[in-house]
Amino acid sequence: MEITPVTLEGQHVRLEPLSSAHEESLIAAADDGELWNSTVTIVPSRATIGAYIATALNAQAEGHALPFVIIQKSTGKIVGSTRYFHIERDHRRLEIGYTWLAASAQRTPVNTESKLLLLTHAFEHLGCIRVEFVTDVLNQQSRTAILRLGANQEGILRNHMIMPNGRYRDSVCFSIIKAEWPAVKAGLQAKLAS
Repeated sequence: MEITPVTLEGQHVRLEPLSSAHEESLIAAADDGELWNSTVTIVPSRATIGAYIATALNAQAEGHALPFVIIQKSTGKIVGSTRYFHIERDHRRLEIGYTWLAASAQRTPVNTESKLLLLTHAFEHLGCIRVEFVTDVLNQQSRTAILRLGANQEGILRNHMIMPNGRYRDSVCFSIIKAEWPAVKAGLQAKLAS
């Protein structure tokens, strides 16, 4: 698996490699819905955006992550962020996460197409045999969206993380494996076409 920065483009979105130049645009996206107030996901605020980007880029430099900004092509604006992380080259698996979208981009084709692009690249270009998604057990919106992708729920990881407010987070783990990918891909393409 050769993990190098890449731009992924579809009809509705373009995923570009994250850089420190995206700081103000990401703050504006997070402002749309005051997303940093969420208690079930971690979205950067003006106070935390510098560290958020630095952490992502450090993980990329170490070969553990590949972060992107999500650009809505109809507006040309950055509407969120996502990344590959927990990359395990020897086992040909990775996780897709750290995904968040401006309120105005939620419940649009943006997330579906972003995941289609990321999954296609993971399975068809990087040679992954497994892609994982992990979310807060309390984040019903995220859980529903992951299931809509065609992922399978595998279990709940108890006391998996400590959230910024100190809450012990239980996380739900989902996956898509290589054998399932053709059907998942067809399903995502059908969703985008409808």
